[in-house]
Amino acid sequence: MNKSINTNPLVSTEMLIRKPVNIVFEAFIEPDITTKFWFTKSSGRLSEGKKVLWEWEMYGVSDEILVKELETNKRILIQSSNGTTVEWSFTSRNNNETMVNITNAGFTGNADEVLNHAIDAMGGYTMVLCGLKAYLEHGILLNLVADKAPDFHV
Repeated sequence: MNKSINTNPLVSTEMLIRKPVNIVFEAFIEPDITTKFWFTKSSGRLSEGKKVLWEWEMYGVSDEILVKELETNKRILIQSSNGTTVEWSFTSRNNNETMVNITNAGFTGNADEVLNHAIDAMGGYTMVLCGLKAYLEHGILLNLVADKAPDFHV
């Protein structure tokens, strides 16, 4: 049986965060905040045109990303070292609510690899949004990323 994918999947996940858009946006560009709910180390703050190294030290992995576009309190577009793109969009719903949407595209490989990467990305970005919500709304560090696969810690 020949497996093929006619279109490149676009992973999309979203979450309402009950904080103002400037606080939610800052959580993704300022590593002192982002390390509370996602990666463990970063080479710097996100800014347009900048390359930044993100590290997940517990797994011994990293990713160098390029910030392709950054619109304050509205949008972040990055390209990962694996060639995929990730876009965050931020929509202020009122003074204290922000809808965050994350899309990920550009997966490569055979049909099984593309689908596995897309499914993994969907779960991963959903966990990131859940961790963000717990941290910003309630001050709770859930350790979701570290606890996802504790048997793979280095």
